[in-house]
Amino acid sequence: METKDDAAQMNTLSSEVLDQLFREARTHFAWFPKPVPVEVLKQIYDLAKMGPTSANSSPARFVFITSEHAKNRLLPALAPGNLEKTKTAPVTVIVAYDTEFYEALPKLFPHADMRSMFVGKPTLIEEAAFRSGTLQGAYFILAARALGLDCGPMSGFDAGLVNAEFFPDGKWKANFLCNLGYGDKSKLFPRGPRLEFDEACKVL
Repeated sequence: METKDDAAQMNTLSSEVLDQLFREARTHFAWFPKPVPVEVLKQIYDLAKMGPTSANSSPARFVFITSEHAKNRLLPALAPGNLEKTKTAPVTVIVAYDTEFYEALPKLFPHADMRSMFVGKPTLIEEAAFRSGTLQGAYFILAARALGLDCGPMSGFDAGLVNAEFFPDGKWKANFLCNLGYGDKSKLFPRGPRLEFDEACKVL
């Protein structure tokens, strides 16, 4: 007779998949010159959009920088250490969030009036958009890894310059950047240490 534990074990992803998503996945900075088709970018988004957000608000917005012209608009905002890795990445994603995300709530959360909870409340809007938008950025990284791509998420940029260049109306705001493509594993450094369970967790 199958138990709940047996069923849970059957639903566990294979060790190979867990390696691809977590254990062997790395932050890449050197890239092979292999383009990422727009269709793959759409597939990444279609996976990432399924992750949970507060009230299904889905505030993240993704700007895919693929052309040399668009890259040149982005480069002046980058810290020096992020320039070369971004120049050579097939795609750089501006992971942003929409400060008017609540306008879509009648569509995304139709069974209750969540829009009115946010209108005119800039602090609440900023907190909700940033928190759920950051979650969606993490889902995006996992979705890209699941589809066989490598990621290089980055801080190290002037958000004010990025916002002025790409979002001059002030509605969207940059959260973080993520280079995307097929990474050259031979250029990776050894993986940095991580905290152990007892150092980072409590069970109460």
